[in-house]
Amino acid sequence: MKQIKWYACKNPKKNIFNPPSVLFHREASPSIRLLNSKTSPIPPPSSPLREVQFAMLGNGDCDDGNDDRCSLNTCGIAQPNSRPAAAASSLVGLPPPFFDQVLDNVLENVLCFLTSHRDRNAASLVCKSWFLAEAQTRLELFIGNCYAVSPARAIGRFRCIQSLVLKGKPRFADFNLIPLGWGARFSPWIAAMAPSYPSLQRICLKRMTVADADLVILATSFPSFRDLTLICCDGFTTAGLAAIAENCRQLRSLDLIENDVEDDDDDGVDWVSCFPPGKTCLESLVFDCVGCAVNLEALESLVARSPSLWRLRVNDYISVGRLFRLMARAPQLTHLGTGSFSSFDGEGDFRASLESAFMASKSLVCISGFRDLAPEYLPSIYPACANLISLNLSYALITTDQLKPVITRCHNLQTFWVLDSVLDEGLQMVAATCKNLRELRVFPLDATEDSEGSVSDVGLVAISEGCKKLQSILYFCQTMTNAAVVAMSNNCQDLVVFRLCIMGRHRPDHLTGEPMDEGFGAIVKNCKNLTRLAVSGLLTDKAFAYIGKYGKLVRTLSVAFAGNSDLGLRYVLEGCPKLQKLEIRDSPFGDTGLLSGIHHYYNMRFLWMSSCKVSVKGCKEVARRLPHMVVEVIRDRLEDDNSVAMEKLYMYRSLAGPRNDAPPFVKLL
Repeated sequence: MKQIKWYACKNPKKNIFNPPSVLFHREASPSIRLLNSKTSPIPPPSSPLREVQFAMLGNGDCDDGNDDRCSLNTCGIAQPNSRPAAAASSLVGLPPPFFDQVLDNVLENVLCFLTSHRDRNAASLVCKSWFLAEAQTRLELFIGNCYAVSPARAIGRFRCIQSLVLKGKPRFADFNLIPLGWGARFSPWIAAMAPSYPSLQRICLKRMTVADADLVILATSFPSFRDLTLICCDGFTTAGLAAIAENCRQLRSLDLIENDVEDDDDDGVDWVSCFPPGKTCLESLVFDCVGCAVNLEALESLVARSPSLWRLRVNDYISVGRLFRLMARAPQLTHLGTGSFSSFDGEGDFRASLESAFMASKSLVCISGFRDLAPEYLPSIYPACANLISLNLSYALITTDQLKPVITRCHNLQTFWVLDSVLDEGLQMVAATCKNLRELRVFPLDATEDSEGSVSDVGLVAISEGCKKLQSILYFCQTMTNAAVVAMSNNCQDLVVFRLCIMGRHRPDHLTGEPMDEGFGAIVKNCKNLTRLAVSGLLTDKAFAYIGKYGKLVRTLSVAFAGNSDLGLRYVLEGCPKLQKLEIRDSPFGDTGLLSGIHHYYNMRFLWMSSCKVSVKGCKEVARRLPHMVVEVIRDRLEDDNSVAMEKLYMYRSLAGPRNDAPPFVKLL
């Protein structure tokens, strides 16, 4: 039999990645590196061991119920501890295509164990065979920018997709910095997927414009569809929700999170009543963002006939009088969004009934809602506090005194969101009680620049000293000190996400008057696993030098009102090799800083700059030197067309080229 080298490709003569030392992407996880043929070469096809492996894998062996006979070597190929020699001799003389087919089967079965999209992307870069096998076995598709690839190209490569995550507008759309009508329509995607993905089961859309007609196509095109999640989307009404409820008979989750769903009073549809009668498969129902009333009787009936329902988050049209009745019909709930958490006029007092409902809900681990909190009902949740691992009070105007009896009962809390109305004293109580806290978000009650700060460096220091397992923090404040941020870096070195938002412009350390450079420098130096960082306050180029020197794992960087020259931006773009998303607003960076990242932009998902010193000329130079980057200049007014200054720049890599649906206020360079 002809002797050939066996690496990872089924046809070594066409393997353009020889030698095998370059077969694996630098970001591949150990699950991919296990397959490296350099460290564990695959035996040649003429060896007895190789032929025994082919016989076992080709015949579906290792499924005889005796696991002790199989082990896994470093190549990821199952080997028997003993095997008759006849199995090897039976394959002698078979033509090479047999081995090609077996290798394809082995590779496809191995790739099925890769669940991370980064791992699968790395595997697809090995060679053409791996590229094709990875595409054939991929069931979940993540697209971080809907304009990065065309629907036709995505569908042409991945033909067996069952789950899709698709993102649209930049994150600054959440702060009204993206004009209405910018784009990110779901229509071309659903039109292309409807005939191509008959087995599609799940869709998650974020910051997309979704029309009711899109939801109708979705509901009627995929017979096995199960899960729909819409996050920060707009464009649809309850008519679209009704189509989903009526036609998706296997629906398990309908999660509407922070969407803009507003119906006119005369046009609203009773979408809850559209769910089919009888027992449902529903496991999760989230509609706290829907800005209109629902049919309460239909909702109670739906909850009662959904025995698998574990998450329910209702909107603020649900009073406590209805809430306890819903809880009584679903005692198995683990996640609850409470709605208004107050009683409506004329309903009466439900404190005893509500407390009994929480006492009976033994499985509750997550509570959110409290959108119109009536303080007299807050003691009702006391019986559930001991089991809570997540508590979201970010919509509740709650004082320090009201928080104390709640938080002192939450010893197992891992995630806590709250308004700064609890003051530093409230955060000190959190630090004293929640020793297992992993994520903390403190939102401002008043987000204006000149508001009086309710929390400060005192609360941050308390959290760092009491919650040393913290991994993620978002902290809005008006005043901060370097010492407090340094304390956080020393006490919470497992931080992965650190977002400190000092709302006033160019605020220094309020005790020393010094820039906040040393504080943020300590964060990137001491928190070795940091991947997301948001900086603000008075910062010089020194802070960005620290980020470039130590922030080697930072993937997302947000900058607001910071920096003093283009050198700061250069430090970041040249020093952060993993940087994927860079968001900058109201900072002094100009064309020189922008052009310093030419070498890195192809490795990034996007760059956003607004109210900076970048000119249209600088943007055109980037577009000229990087033809595969899409450079969009977004104007607030059409009369700014001839302006030299650039108001907003959004730049992203794309395989599809410039989009064809840009509105007049978007100029593609």
